[in-house]
Amino acid sequence: MTPGELLVGSPEQFALANRRDMELARGRVARLKAMPSPRGLADALCAYDDAIGALSDASSRASVARNAHPSAAMRDAAERCEQEVDALSTELSLDRGIYEALREIDVSGADAQTRFYLQRVLRDFRRAGVDRDDETRARVRALNDELVRIGQEFSRNIRDDVRWIDLDPPQLEGLPEDYVRARPPRADGKVRITTDTPDYVPFLSYAKSSSARERLWRVYRQRAHPRNLDALARMLEKRHELADLLGYPSWSSYVTEDKMIGSAQAAGDFIARISAAAEARMSHEYQALLERRRRDDPAAERVEAWDSQLLTEAVRKERHGFDAQAVRPYFELSRVQEGVLEVTARLFGLTYRPVPDAPVWHSDVTCFDVLEEGTLLGRFYLDLFPREGKYKHAAQFTLRSGQGGRALPEAVLVCNFPRSGALLEHGEVVTFFHEFGHLLHHLLGGRTRWAGISGVRTEWDFVEAPSQMLEEWCWDASVLSGFARHHQSGAPLPADLVARMRAADEFGKGLRVRQQMYYAAVSLAFHGADPRSLDTTALMARLQEALTPFRYVPETYFHESFGHLEGYSAIYYTYMWSLVIAKDLFGAFRREGLMNAATAIRYRKSVLEPGGGAKAADLVRDFLGREYDFRAYEEWLDAG
Repeated sequence: MTPGELLVGSPEQFALANRRDMELARGRVARLKAMPSPRGLADALCAYDDAIGALSDASSRASVARNAHPSAAMRDAAERCEQEVDALSTELSLDRGIYEALREIDVSGADAQTRFYLQRVLRDFRRAGVDRDDETRARVRALNDELVRIGQEFSRNIRDDVRWIDLDPPQLEGLPEDYVRARPPRADGKVRITTDTPDYVPFLSYAKSSSARERLWRVYRQRAHPRNLDALARMLEKRHELADLLGYPSWSSYVTEDKMIGSAQAAGDFIARISAAAEARMSHEYQALLERRRRDDPAAERVEAWDSQLLTEAVRKERHGFDAQAVRPYFELSRVQEGVLEVTARLFGLTYRPVPDAPVWHSDVTCFDVLEEGTLLGRFYLDLFPREGKYKHAAQFTLRSGQGGRALPEAVLVCNFPRSGALLEHGEVVTFFHEFGHLLHHLLGGRTRWAGISGVRTEWDFVEAPSQMLEEWCWDASVLSGFARHHQSGAPLPADLVARMRAADEFGKGLRVRQQMYYAAVSLAFHGADPRSLDTTALMARLQEALTPFRYVPETYFHESFGHLEGYSAIYYTYMWSLVIAKDLFGAFRREGLMNAATAIRYRKSVLEPGGGAKAADLVRDFLGREYDFRAYEEWLDAG
């Protein structure tokens, strides 16, 4: 059965397919270990790669089902499947027989991608603890199993905790008409506004009632409380114990070692460098917000976090003549989707063909095949709207890893946009392009020889760079004119409005960068020492007040719904690190043209298609013709 068919089947069928993939992996590993020495490259590495590929696909399927399936029974089954696969993956990573079999392979005559792959595999075995004594390896395995369960618990608590406030209709003053229309009063005359993204983001941006914004802001920062306070404490303790067993002083030291940045110290230095670079700009912008607030309330002593976005929009409107609501009529969701597909297809020489009869797990989901000159390259699914039990943000999920000549890659875009026909914020358009950048990286990098380097398998702190670079196309008037059309008149988005939008976006950049550095500092600091005496709420509050201009509000718990603490752990700095590289990569398109086919194909072949087959720095150098540097980022940060 295909991955799509398994996602529409029963929980029992799903679990059976999971067991089959696990048995396939065990069989391939047994064959590898039974091979006589000296083991040949083709047979030995193929056997291992088949095992890893089967487990990867099983885990990917389970992750999609756990995060996006409408059936609670299927989500529960997927969670169990994911635990089983992760347990077997840990078991294999600690198997000395596999390690010794792979270590004796002679790759001297192999291609560079194969040599790099095997080198990375052996490194990962050592980092997993394969060379430790039996007692240590047993404890490492147990800790990894526990961490999978705790991580799923942490994510589930966020996913399932949707909070709300009930308001009188006049308290929606300032919000767009289509937003208000889509949320009619309930039987009791109240309007319910939830913490789901389509409700939350516009409300904080436009609602004139400061008290209503504060209420929603507070409940948003109480999601998963108090359950995740305990789950987070256990997660940090187990990670620290695991790092200690493997010979590292902290989890942050362990998890940064195999990234581009190389060490926890370098990550801390990077956060400090970017924070310092944005300090003056942040302070200037905050003062502008405070001055704007004092025009309405002369006694105001500070700007509260729940007022900041509304005030930012007001300053942008007054300084640049730009009202964010003015562009919303040009971003109807179906047109935006068409735009994302048309722009990326033209840029990278692709065709997207709808597959209306594809099996899908919900009626909202649509499916497309990806082709190049008639050749099928892969498949993707769009799951764009919020529903109960679904992942709350936006992300690209792998459904199947591709492998040249053997398997086509498949991916799922999971988002939480307003329903079809609704109007998007420009920020949501940016999100769509961003996540589609991940999807293209997975699909175009899905034809490598080895499954273990297929798709987005570069160093983790590089994976955001291609998606962040694709955001740039959302700010170009010529690109936007192709799909951003008024939902009533059909008129294209005027170039002068795009220019004002770009100019207005410069205001708030320092605040945004420092906010990102606050998130990065939280993730790094939580994992930087023995957590047994760590008060995560107090540390989170101190870092907020050190890195942002907004006071900490008692009885709010941002860190308990900070989902990246589960997946990214200590390395949230990744987003800004990748942005530095993305700005440098984009320089080539800025010089040669955003829709320059030759530049796009060169980028595709140098950066996207190799997948994880080389160091990220080498991929970037192949495209730029030099080492990447900070100059483009610094120019961006200082602009405007």
